Amino acid sequence: MQICGIDDAGRGSMLGPLVIAGISLDKRKLRKLSSMGVKDSKKLSPKLREHLYKKIIEIVDDYYIAKISPRSIDASVKKHCLNSLEAKYMAKVVSKLNPNMSYVDSCDVNPRRFGKEISKLSDNHKIKSYHHADSRFVVVSAASILAKVTRDRTIAKLRKNHNLGSGYPSDSVSVKFVTKYYKINHIMPSFVRKSWKPIQRILENN
Repeated sequence: MQICGIDDAGRGSMLGPLVIAGISLDKRKLRKLSSMGVKDSKKLSPKLREHLYKKIIEIVDDYYIAKISPRSIDASVKKHCLNSLEAKYMAKVVSKLNPNMSYVDSCDVNPRRFGKEISKLSDNHKIKSYHHADSRFVVVSAASILAKVTRDRTIAKLRKNHNLGSGYPSDSVSVKFVTKYYKINHIMPSFVRKSWKPIQRILENN
């Protein structure tokens, strides 16, 4: 019995990719994940996440990580279908890993609807969709670690050339970076999500 867990990272960020990660493993190995200390990535330090990332990859039977570019995110936000974009990528993960059952962290207010959409897009695979699945199911917690570490590594690469903070709208360093960059260059960097409201405000004010 192959169980799959899927989660995202970076959905609320103004810049960088939205990362979707999935893992699949034999149901009997779930205990192993718990005993390793796998839990929701938000409850772990960056150092511990990096350590667990390597361990998770060693013990799972398969995994798949997808990065959704700011450009694709902007196109979906314009059509008001960001949830559908996530469902499409989560279905891609399910199709690649081909498990007996998948647990997904729902970004939709209606988890059942979200699960049905993923099922439809992945040739009717069995999907269980919940809010806070990353803290409820260890298989989703493991996926959340893979997604978060991948996203953090991408931001770290961008940070080598730019002082851009965490990328979230609540981070004043990120807001200052985007504002200053636009004032000097009169364009936004390609890694910025132009459809985000805080970015739109910066564009309007400058």
